[in-house]
Amino acid sequence: MSVFAGLVEHLADLLQPLFHASAAAAAIVLFTALVRLLVHPLSRAAARGQRARAALQPRIAELRKKHGKDQQALQKAVLELHAEEKVSPLSGCLPVLLQLPAFFLLYHLFSNSTIGGHDNGLLSHELLGAPLGGRWADVLGDGAFGSAGLVYLSLFALVAVVATFNFRRTRRMGMGTGTPAVTGTGAGTAGVSEGEQQVPGLGAVAGLAPYMSYFTLVTVAVVPLAAALYVVTSAAWSAVERAALYR
Repeated sequence: MSVFAGLVEHLADLLQPLFHASAAAAAIVLFTALVRLLVHPLSRAAARGQRARAALQPRIAELRKKHGKDQQALQKAVLELHAEEKVSPLSGCLPVLLQLPAFFLLYHLFSNSTIGGHDNGLLSHELLGAPLGGRWADVLGDGAFGSAGLVYLSLFALVAVVATFNFRRTRRMGMGTGTPAVTGTGAGTAGVSEGEQQVPGLGAVAGLAPYMSYFTLVTVAVVPLAAALYVVTSAAWSAVERAALYR
């Protein structure tokens, strides 16, 4: 935690001439971008996996005809087909999972008053008057339209725009190709097809897919502002990345 806190402080010092009092917030956005750049090769691999899974759809359709209403046999056959072709139906989850440690580090870093036995100096940083260690509920006492409240309202608005973009795109993919994309606040998982819904658990995920991005609104409301910035930045990055990779 101390090493990570030092990294954030160092980035804030570098950005201070440009962002002044909001340098720490800018450092978190930059840190998020660096994390997403590191994970990007896996996101590209997930996109290739989605295309490979899409190519299996004719064979999965044949399996559906072969096994009819025998769902257990169909699930087994679909899993065997993915194993034979070395295609994982869950490969798109890896970019999301690898980002979780960074999110939890920020969450704990801005939730503790002390780090390594010393006062947590990062808690003194703000974004346009909103403490990076504060939560949305903390600023409501000063009014939702105060300076700090407007920061959160801006984040909510950005999340709503990104979530709506993901929602429309997910529904369009699902209706147009039969291959809905599972989107979320992180890298997302695209390409849960009709055949892959025979894999246990993926059918339920596909059903929730168009709505998952809206869950980010809840996350932003309950976590420290620093962690909320990470989530919002990552969600915006994901929307742009998916639009480029899953054209």
